Amino acid sequence: MKKRIMVVLLSTAMVASLAIGCGSNSKSDDTKSETKTEEKTDTKEETKDVESVEQRTVYVTPEWLKSAQDGNQEGYEDVVVAEVAYGDNAKDCDSYQKGHIPGAIYVGDVEVEDATGSEEGAYNLLSADEIEKNLLSHGITKDTKVVLYGGDISGTARVAYAYIWAGVEDVKIVNGGIDAWKKAGYETEKKTNEGTEAKDFGTVVPAHPEYWTSIEDAKDKVANDDNFKLVSIRSEDEWLGKTSGYNYMDKAGEPDGAVWGKGAKTAADVADFTNDDGTVKDLDGFKEVWKDCDFTLDNHLAFYCGTGWRATVPFLVLYENGYDNISVYDGGWYEWLMHDDYPVQVGDPASDECVHTTVGELPTGKAAK
Repeated sequence: MKKRIMVVLLSTAMVASLAIGCGSNSKSDDTKSETKTEEKTDTKEETKDVESVEQRTVYVTPEWLKSAQDGNQEGYEDVVVAEVAYGDNAKDCDSYQKGHIPGAIYVGDVEVEDATGSEEGAYNLLSADEIEKNLLSHGITKDTKVVLYGGDISGTARVAYAYIWAGVEDVKIVNGGIDAWKKAGYETEKKTNEGTEAKDFGTVVPAHPEYWTSIEDAKDKVANDDNFKLVSIRSEDEWLGKTSGYNYMDKAGEPDGAVWGKGAKTAADVADFTNDDGTVKDLDGFKEVWKDCDFTLDNHLAFYCGTGWRATVPFLVLYENGYDNISVYDGGWYEWLMHDDYPVQVGDPASDECVHTTVGELPTGKAAK
């Protein structure tokens, strides 16, 4: 069963209402976007004055991407644009077939992470060789300018994070995705695009192994390194051990010593990190969310969640703001559950009622219903 299908059921109605990912099909939105795109088919003069961004900037506006496509952003005259969704190919992705940013190829989240949920894979990143092979199949090397977008904020962030880890030096995301693109009045297309395979990535993959934290290192450092903070990007109910958040995880809690970084209302969103219009907040917005959390930006922050998606959003925001003392503990709660002797906490660690135990001693019956 696909990973995104198995997330907490209580979020289904909300996810459906947002029409995220490959399943989006709003007829009224189509009508509006067609009207707007007729007004803005020639934008080369209009996008001349769009401000440039730094190479390390991740979240960009639709106007910036259109300016780049119009040849008005020096160094970005040739970008690879890709729609990200959870699936194997473009023909099975409704949102891509319905209409995508002109020139966009299709990239599946399954190209960067294990999709089986097996004990060996645990939804972690694929091997370096596999990710490099998949990047090269699209013509992406370390020097390629890549711009991603997708209906699922954390799913798109997951791919962006993997690309940066691998060594792609300039990875960006259209903040707000295809909805923001359409609201800006830009046209879409329906033809399927494919990249031209490249032969040499240009560096050893991963170029940034320091951005990935293993379960062994997470366990060791949270116990022995005072500057290391294992930051949970999960909902309050997950954080307090009321539910695992997923219908395939039967035990709830957190790695012992973890701190809460908020971010989500359910296991299927990053609602605390987004603005009312669906765009990801800037650094000041994250600082506001984190103002009463038990860590600072001077700590080494290793973000995690249930299976590695939500954790990549704060990673990217700190990354684009120049922070390097950051990583993602990839396995999250899912991989932690595979070790009966690993220490866990259930409840608010600041409370006397917090229970400190091990995975093997946790009660069952905490899967999302």
